[in-house]
Amino acid sequence: MTKQTFIKGALILIIAGMISRLLGFVNRIVLARMLGDEGVGVYMLALPALFLMITLSQIGIPVAVSKLVAEASIQNDKQRIKKILTISFSITTSLSIILTILFVALAPIISKQMLLDERTYIPMLLISPIIPIIAVSSVLRGYFQGMQNMKPQATAQVIEQVVRIGLVLLFIQMLLPYGISYAAGGAMFAVVIGELASLGFIFYCFKTDKQRPTSFFIKTKYSHLKQTLNDIMHIAIPTAGTRLIGSVTYFLEPILVSQSLFLAGYTISQSTAAYGQLTGYVLPLLLLPTFITHSLSVALIPSVSEFNALNHQGSVHYRIRQALRLSYASGGLVTIVFMLFAHPILNLIYGNVSGTTFLSFMAPFFLLLYFQAPLQAALQALDYAKQAMVNSLIGSIVKLSVLWLLATKPSFGIEGVVIAIIVGIVVVTTLHFVTLYKTIKFMIPVSLMAKMGGLLIIIYLIGSKLQTLWDTNTNIITLVLAIISLFFIYFVGLIVLQIVSKEEWNQLRKKRY
Repeated sequence: MTKQTFIKGALILIIAGMISRLLGFVNRIVLARMLGDEGVGVYMLALPALFLMITLSQIGIPVAVSKLVAEASIQNDKQRIKKILTISFSITTSLSIILTILFVALAPIISKQMLLDERTYIPMLLISPIIPIIAVSSVLRGYFQGMQNMKPQATAQVIEQVVRIGLVLLFIQMLLPYGISYAAGGAMFAVVIGELASLGFIFYCFKTDKQRPTSFFIKTKYSHLKQTLNDIMHIAIPTAGTRLIGSVTYFLEPILVSQSLFLAGYTISQSTAAYGQLTGYVLPLLLLPTFITHSLSVALIPSVSEFNALNHQGSVHYRIRQALRLSYASGGLVTIVFMLFAHPILNLIYGNVSGTTFLSFMAPFFLLLYFQAPLQAALQALDYAKQAMVNSLIGSIVKLSVLWLLATKPSFGIEGVVIAIIVGIVVVTTLHFVTLYKTIKFMIPVSLMAKMGGLLIIIYLIGSKLQTLWDTNTNIITLVLAIISLFFIYFVGLIVLQIVSKEEWNQLRKKRY
């Protein structure tokens, strides 16, 4: 098995992420056209409970496996890798079986009394087998991440989407005559088969990996196993806590928005429309670069863990700065484009420009969000997962508090929700930076910050000039030309200012760095 450089591993995941996003978009089109609004609604209603069960079944194990395997690999400790995998498989398999049984048992109650739509019962039953499948595959993905081989995970990700799309058409056509509930269930079952195909591929990669443990039978003292278990849970529980905090915040946010906007004088239809503009049009665009930062984060954990195990603190700092520079490179141009061309972009994509002010105002603050995932990954890799969880908790509390405080006031209304989202991003990202400074004295050099800020200002000024000279609001061709022109100028700026260095391009041709 060949390890990839940090850059090459991240690039493999980024390419797979792009393909998966495109295929996922195709899948949504198929669902919308074949199921209709009502069928898609039944499909989407059944997903949140499932996501919660999947999060609970994993309890942050994949991140723990990635970090600990990376450390054991650099020490060539195959026995430790065996113990990590054995314990991880035992935990996730046991939990997933229990949670699958619980999910199936509670499905009638969830569908009838909580979701108030009995048609979600069949989809929930048909999707339930995915819980143990994902639990097992997540451990294998964590193993390959720890060994810094991203190809199996990337290929498996694409296989899952291809199989899903192919079967969605077949299953919906077969089951649609029996009603929307069964058709939505067919779409769910296509997801299960897609994940099973993905697991089959990644398991094949594991079986053919020459460095894997030959067996999972462990003959060792309980105290040694207990230490490995403690090491896993030390990382896994705070990581799971961070994800649960995000899930709970995501659940509470629309409830608080509805209540607070009602107090601010909005009607239910006005509140729904305003929140729909924000979450349906604006946020999906602002979150576009996050698949790149997520890929960087996945590749960052084993890399930083390895350097930290070797006590190469200079390399740890370099790797974190590198991830932040690449996050900036992927998100900086998007920030300026949304600030300047929010109106024509929304009109082109949605045929609706209601969220223009939100998009242009929020864009510069979301640049901080693009830094957030690599910073959190660095904290997890350095054994500060608990601090990352606390930072996320503080950010969520502050966000929801600001939302309630401002959105209930008629003078703010939906703008209060926008400000709350921004405040939450700023708080969590700042706390992550502060934590890294306190723990390892990590800082971004002033010279690098000046280059980043200077390049954004230059791109903004040039974009403003193009906006004035060319009719970008109504002419699609001039809009595309303006964005392409800014892309080339931005790309040259990244190279000239050495925000992206020649060394990083060279790493793409190396086997290991």
